[in-house]
Amino acid sequence: MDSSITPLRHGGLSLVQTTDFFYPLVDDPYMMGKITCANVLSDLYAMGVTDCDNMLMLLSCSNKMTDKERDVIIPIIMRGFKDAAEEAGTQVTGGQTVVNPWMTIGGVATSVCQSNEYIMPDNAVVGDVLVLTKPLGTQVAVNAYQWLDQPERWNRVKLVVSEDDVRKAYQRAMFSMARLNRTAARLMHKYNAHGATDVTGFGLLGHANNLAKIQKNEVGFVIHNLPVIAKMAAISKACGNLFGLLQGTSAETSGGLLVALPREQAAAFCKDIEKQEGYQSWIIGIVEKGNRSARIIDKPRVIEVPAKDREGELW
Repeated sequence: MDSSITPLRHGGLSLVQTTDFFYPLVDDPYMMGKITCANVLSDLYAMGVTDCDNMLMLLSCSNKMTDKERDVIIPIIMRGFKDAAEEAGTQVTGGQTVVNPWMTIGGVATSVCQSNEYIMPDNAVVGDVLVLTKPLGTQVAVNAYQWLDQPERWNRVKLVVSEDDVRKAYQRAMFSMARLNRTAARLMHKYNAHGATDVTGFGLLGHANNLAKIQKNEVGFVIHNLPVIAKMAAISKACGNLFGLLQGTSAETSGGLLVALPREQAAAFCKDIEKQEGYQSWIIGIVEKGNRSARIIDKPRVIEVPAKDREGELW
């Protein structure tokens, strides 16, 4: 499960808690703070928990930073984290800061819930479909952006993408990672979701396998479609499938929710998210009889996101 659930000694309530931390991966400290907060909250959202009661922030400053760098950058990261928490209707009331060789950022999210406020992730049934609420390709986008300054790397991909394509993909990845999965979590209740997880470090297939493994029923997940940030599939192929993007093993950061939904309600779930947030979701696979594992078919359909570039617009 994405969060720990502890029954409280006070009648009928449970403590739902999660923690997460990682290294910075974008060069905008404010956005990095927002991405971190969104990533921490995603584990609550994956359990259908929409209201977080409290957050703590975990911060490790690098001792390789100068005092000036530290004094400028750290408050901006903290502001991004705090603003994302407020957007989620919660607040940061404490945490811990240390100094060590690496910069790491993370947090803790806590919610006190009644049993109808969370959705156990183990009730998928044969005939359900799998929905993904954010496109894949964040790792490729962030790395390709760094390659703009590394000629030997850039030379491998410049035949398939332009510098502008890469900068745009990086912006798309950054805003996608900073977007909360809260609306999706709320709609999981409305459309009777049978379980979910968020797609992060283990990649789509890794998280799909984790979700399949804990199902009560003897089911398997089969993924047919891969929605990918525009041009990232081309970069992945040009690099000899460096990250395993099309195999579902490329790490994602603060990715979407992977949700098992009744077939007849999945399209309405996707439409509802688009209506409320203006972002697409996709039906990417099915739940069939199986041995509690997940697989991606041999030649999955790659869906470029967005389908058509409109001048000056990200999505």
